[in-house]
Amino acid sequence: MKTDIMIVGVGGQGTLLTSRILGKLALKAGLDVKLSEVHGMAQRGGSVVTFVRFGESVGEPIVEESGADILIAFEKLEALRYAHFLKPGGTAVVNNTEIPPITVVTGADVYPSDIIERITAKYKTELVNATEKAKAIGSPKSFNVLVLGAAAKHTPFAKELWLEVIKETVPPKTIEVNTKAFLIGYGEGE
Repeated sequence: MKTDIMIVGVGGQGTLLTSRILGKLALKAGLDVKLSEVHGMAQRGGSVVTFVRFGESVGEPIVEESGADILIAFEKLEALRYAHFLKPGGTAVVNNTEIPPITVVTGADVYPSDIIERITAKYKTELVNATEKAKAIGSPKSFNVLVLGAAAKHTPFAKELWLEVIKETVPPKTIEVNTKAFLIGYGEGE
């Protein structure tokens, strides 16, 4: 068994924290794990990509095109940009939010209106209104853990192990809200 996960978003959305949670989770389950991070122009709201690969034995950290079992996307355009990394039968878990890139902000380009349709035409897709739900629980920054909760259902790990690792990884003062966000994403609460 080997699982390849790709996490995509823009700078500041928590892709690195998410990859650390996944990495710790795999280690606690006794699996070999490899992580790789590509920051790009993250400090300026640019694309951030992380790869998490785990299984009995994992050689390299990079996921090849058409090789990811799960694509976790914190922003819709980033989901579209990297959807081709999903393998046939893979799943995209997409936060239903838009962060226009600089080309859209300056008017040089237009944000596509049909992103979800284009992704769902080719891949299994779970759309999550994580940004709205995180705001509703009073913690807009916890949207990434909410998306992770939705993605967790597509992994082999028990909910209890997820919660244990989240508790160990997020800042202590955010444990309660991140636990709540994860459970909402997992489908256990609102």
